[in-house]
Amino acid sequence: MRSQCHILFVRLYIPHSRTSLPASMFSRNDFSIWSILRKCIGMELSKITMPVIFNEPLSFLQRLTEYMEHTYLIHQANASSDSIERMKCVAAFAVSAVASQWERTGKPFNPLLGETYELVREDLGFRLISEQVSHHPPVSAFHAEGLKKDFVFHGSIYPKLKFWGKSVEAEPKGIITLELPKYNEAYTWTNPTCCVHNIIVGQLWIEQYGNVEVLNHKTGERCCLNFKPCGLFGKELHKVEGYILDKSKKKVCSLYGKWTECMYIVDYAALEAHKKSGKGTVEKKSSKPEVEEISLPEADTVEVIPGSYLLWRIAPRPVNSTEMYSFTSFAMQLNELDKDMDGLIPKTDCRLRPDIRAMENGDIDLASEEKKRLEEKQRAACKTHSKSDDELKTKWFQQGQNPHNGSQDWLFSTGYWNRNYPLLPDIY
Repeated sequence: MRSQCHILFVRLYIPHSRTSLPASMFSRNDFSIWSILRKCIGMELSKITMPVIFNEPLSFLQRLTEYMEHTYLIHQANASSDSIERMKCVAAFAVSAVASQWERTGKPFNPLLGETYELVREDLGFRLISEQVSHHPPVSAFHAEGLKKDFVFHGSIYPKLKFWGKSVEAEPKGIITLELPKYNEAYTWTNPTCCVHNIIVGQLWIEQYGNVEVLNHKTGERCCLNFKPCGLFGKELHKVEGYILDKSKKKVCSLYGKWTECMYIVDYAALEAHKKSGKGTVEKKSSKPEVEEISLPEADTVEVIPGSYLLWRIAPRPVNSTEMYSFTSFAMQLNELDKDMDGLIPKTDCRLRPDIRAMENGDIDLASEEKKRLEEKQRAACKTHSKSDDELKTKWFQQGQNPHNGSQDWLFSTGYWNRNYPLLPDIY
């Protein structure tokens, strides 16, 4: 006879199915953003207490989990015996990791020190654990692994947020690593910079820009991607272009597309010939989108070069996405709390955080009160520990050296999935 714990464990592995949040997004029109931000120009926002109206009902730990929405690209990489083909899939995965940020103008809640989040998706073939490992500077560490032990994906992110008068810029410092044990390969890269424009006046919009280099540490092959800034007339908005270099540094193929929509791959020589000819075709949208989904704006089309093939395409958003903080279907399920999880997940899990739960339920006043209470509780705990020289210790990650590029990193110390959680901090 199976134990109750085992039954709960099995239930947690059942794919989540929530298609909406308990309450719709509130209107920010009644708030004066400028009155709050005018004193913050040029400052790092992680050191400033921000009103809850700027938030979306997810912790940054949950937001990091959205990297995993397109895990099938990792599985495709594992299925290929050719290292260049694997690099194509990994590069597409690196681009797809930021795709959920399209139109997401709400700020995730800053995780509390010791806060954790887990997600197990049997349908996607992975499980993930993340922890807030540092308060100043704020550092979030995560570790995901294939349920068949076919990959490990991990990293530690230190998001530096700055306000520049009309925009907020988020620079995601930190190394991301993907390991494919089958080929004894490791890939590393960093994410591009994200910027939210028209913070004070006008319609909010997001761009990603900067160079991203994906390196295969075993073969020396690399993919160089350029997330283009929108430019003066917006012609480059959302565009991503790049190429793959083999171990002799020869360009073997080119990648192009938009991080909000899709990525294509084409032979490098074919791209050069296309540029010289000045010809191309425009990819056409389906004229019959599904009833439950909304399509991307018609302006977001990609010129398809002859000889190209599709690497990745973003999944359409739910029809109610604009009322739900522009969440994807994947994001909509991240804070879902099933009664069977009670007593199974640790008390530090984001799903149990009262301010996020209140905001998700549409109670902004309670969310604001709880956010203030939790931040004051965290400051008091840090002050107590500093006086006693008793440093707050992380539970599931330890600081160490990334074994592939030598940089400082936070590495998973195992033990979490044993479901034995003694001596956890009281953070909520």
